[in-house]
Amino acid sequence: MPSVLVERDGLVTWLTLNRPDRLNALSDELLADLGAALDESACTDAAVVVIRGAGRSFCAGYDVAPDSAEVGYAAERTPVQDRDRLLGNIELFTRIWRHPQPVIAQVHGHCVAGGTQLASLCDITIVAEDAKIMTSPALPLGGGYLSPLWVHRVGPQRAKLMSFDAGRRISGSTAAEWGWAAEAVPAGELDDYVRRTAHSIARTPGPLLRLKKEAVNRVVEQQGLLTHARTGAETDALLHQTPEVKHFQESIKQLGLRGAIAAFNAPFAEKFEGTR
Repeated sequence: MPSVLVERDGLVTWLTLNRPDRLNALSDELLADLGAALDESACTDAAVVVIRGAGRSFCAGYDVAPDSAEVGYAAERTPVQDRDRLLGNIELFTRIWRHPQPVIAQVHGHCVAGGTQLASLCDITIVAEDAKIMTSPALPLGGGYLSPLWVHRVGPQRAKLMSFDAGRRISGSTAAEWGWAAEAVPAGELDDYVRRTAHSIARTPGPLLRLKKEAVNRVVEQQGLLTHARTGAETDALLHQTPEVKHFQESIKQLGLRGAIAAFNAPFAEKFEGTR
């Protein structure tokens, strides 16, 4: 089964992240398939692309399971190789930002860490009101890689709050209030609403949409968005070499992801149980 499903609906291309058993966590295979699907769509007469997730969630972020490339084989990479790998993810998401067709992120369920990175470089993000959105994963496995993209959407204070507090989540409704998402709609209406919006946008001819997109992107790029995103790869690679992050990676290998999260949260839960 392909990790990204491609479907044409008139002038709209639907790209569905298809690892529902892992909440569509970003593996190397999925990222490569997403890039290929974007390239394929760019060569068609489609006017709009929608990225969504199969199953219960949009995307649980980068795959950090014990056997994943992100964690299981991290020790085999040099710092430069790690930086290059992280930068490759940014380059892929930059292709979404610069894609000739407007790209809509349709977010439901969980949208965590790398999932928010993907959505932040889409042109329009539409979320379910009850979506669970987190900048920082539930374990502090790095830093500076995700939050710069949030600064451009929600400002520095909220970006820091979401980055510093591991696992802090906001609802889709709050994400729209903050400006991270364009709109929030009831979960049961999300599919139909996004489909209608995509087809409404597609009424405008593709060449006009492309230049309209470039005009807005140019303003944001002059504010440093893509520079900040690339710099984050270096910060994250540096933090991956620290004993603290290596400790959390080893904890995942020994206890599994859920066990490692529980161990990390245990002292806080003991002190503040029932207060948050």
